[in-house]
Amino acid sequence: MMVGRVAVIGAGSSGLVCTKICVEEGLEPVCFESSNDIGGLWNFKECPQPERSSIYRSLVTNTSKEMTCFSDFPMPDHYPNYTPNSLLLQYYRLYAQHFDLLKYIHFQTKVSHVVQRPDFPVSGQWDVETVNQDGEKEHHVFDAVMVCSGHYTHPYLPMSEFTGSETFTGQCLHSWEYKDAERCRGKRVVVVGIGNSGGDIAVDISRFAEKTFLSTRKGAWVVGRMSNSGLPLDMTGITRFYGSLMRLLPSRLVSWITERALNQKYDHKLYRLRPRHRAMDRRPVINDELPYQILLGEVVIKPNIKEFKESRVVFEDNAEEKIDIVIFCTGYIANFAFLPQSLCQGPKGELTLYKRLFPPSLQQPTLVVMGLFQTKGPIMPVVEMQARWAANVFKGLNRLPTKDKMLSVIERERKRSMKSYPCPLQAALQVDYIPYLDFMADKVGVKPRFLGLLLRDPSLWAKVFFGPCTPYQFRLSGSRQWSGARQAILTQWDRVDCPFNTREVPEPHSEASGWSPMWLLAFGASVLMAAFMYKNEAFPTNENVLDKVFLLFKF
Repeated sequence: MMVGRVAVIGAGSSGLVCTKICVEEGLEPVCFESSNDIGGLWNFKECPQPERSSIYRSLVTNTSKEMTCFSDFPMPDHYPNYTPNSLLLQYYRLYAQHFDLLKYIHFQTKVSHVVQRPDFPVSGQWDVETVNQDGEKEHHVFDAVMVCSGHYTHPYLPMSEFTGSETFTGQCLHSWEYKDAERCRGKRVVVVGIGNSGGDIAVDISRFAEKTFLSTRKGAWVVGRMSNSGLPLDMTGITRFYGSLMRLLPSRLVSWITERALNQKYDHKLYRLRPRHRAMDRRPVINDELPYQILLGEVVIKPNIKEFKESRVVFEDNAEEKIDIVIFCTGYIANFAFLPQSLCQGPKGELTLYKRLFPPSLQQPTLVVMGLFQTKGPIMPVVEMQARWAANVFKGLNRLPTKDKMLSVIERERKRSMKSYPCPLQAALQVDYIPYLDFMADKVGVKPRFLGLLLRDPSLWAKVFFGPCTPYQFRLSGSRQWSGARQAILTQWDRVDCPFNTREVPEPHSEASGWSPMWLLAFGASVLMAAFMYKNEAFPTNENVLDKVFLLFKF
């Protein structure tokens, strides 16, 4: 089997990096994009377009720029640590320009069918049918296919599941349709679902609506983007050292420590956010402003909706509220209608993937589905590593296990995830961030070798092992290493600091006086203690207060 031409479906973040990796690996990519621009999900449009991803105007990344970027192309130094959608789109444009990717993209071309050729068991080739903007069909033959069309295109709207929904006089929409809070101005709104989108949209609306309710069945652990000292949360939390430590400790202990820390910031029980699951069992909701809006009374947490009564909504606690708009943040249905139905072999007819990438039923591993997973970390570096592994498999440098072995692995991983995610569909999507990256990196031959790194470059080793697991680690050695990877790791905290560097800050006065804050505290405590002991005649009466202080310091 010889692989040369590769069809890349979609020119969002996944499609761009897949196109780049194909070129890097000596393959010939042809990227089909149904719209007239790159960016996919992160390309904001005023009006949602059918069968395309859609975002709201205020959307900001939940992962920081150093963790989110591609492995050989850091985001510009001046970018804020968490980027709004417009800046992330600009980054993709810079990436496409730097690696000259636009010449491989066919815009306004939709892929309508992808089917195996008659000689597929031998050739591994695919027939791909496309439709251009004039409605003209074209047929192509490709040696491999990379599906990068995303899975946020078909919203799941459960309106019909609620009693009385057909008589509800208010407006109902999905978060896919939501752009900004203008239509909610002065209205009474219920947001259904407390995922990241639900939290964001509830906060967004609460500044304009008369009243905003956030309805949740299960609650959630809510964390902010900032860690200690205001540093990006993922830069301090997603490290190899921390990950190794967490795997050694009992999960219940780690959850208890995490919950204690979160509740010290705001009591999740008091704020009616506390879920039944433990903190480490599922991904948290990342939202800095939701607790604050709850504190102000601008967002009111409510249980799940029980039923609709014309202009009113009844919650499961039997409380009723007059509601004008209901916004469902209830997720999406993964739909790849252009793919063969034979690939959908999951328990509920869903797409089954080995290591969230390869359909195990194929006789030749020449089709991959990119980005169809969930993890506690940034998506883009994982998709990039998926693309690197897939390209190696296409070229015959890596071999996959047998079909039975792959199905066994899929089922074992699903069962393990179901301890935290009882829904089989959700369980199948979960991957552990660093272990998953390392698994694929090992297949490609780019996983950091820590012993050699320690002996050869101890300073770099310390930053790789104890510091954030930034994508540059996977360009230090092996295939397609990047000469700038070491310097990128050594300077990653400088790029975190750069956007803050907007004002000269004076040094603390305590250094000039020769008294450190700790010595000042000790001296003050000693004076108070001396006064107390003097009053209670703890010292000989012929000694003055200064002698008492001296004795305390000497002690």
